[in-house]
Amino acid sequence: MVRLTVALNGVPARSAQDFLDAFRFLALGTKFESGCLNCTAWTDPDLTVRYVEEWLTEADMRRRVKSDRFTSLLGIVESAKDPRVQFDFVATTRGLDYVEEVRTPPDLDHR
Repeated sequence: MVRLTVALNGVPARSAQDFLDAFRFLALGTKFESGCLNCTAWTDPDLTVRYVEEWLTEADMRRRVKSDRFTSLLGIVESAKDPRVQFDFVATTRGLDYVEEVRTPPDLDHR
């Protein structure tokens, strides 16, 4: 999985809503693209505007970054002061099976 995270810090309240509206508009179409697992935007209490996309594979993310829709996203990001953009490449994701594995005592019969 590949996650794109955008954070716009120190945005004035009026601008925060404009950025949030723009991100949410982009998210509507992005959610339906092949390989997109999730796409969302929100504003934190400190007025940091956040936008996150999650993609199934790096190939999906590469296709996304080359798209015209991504150019629109870049336009929003570039209009902000000191945006933070981060790509996280997640190799493994586990759920409660991991908790069970860690919390299960070793089998003492196999010494």
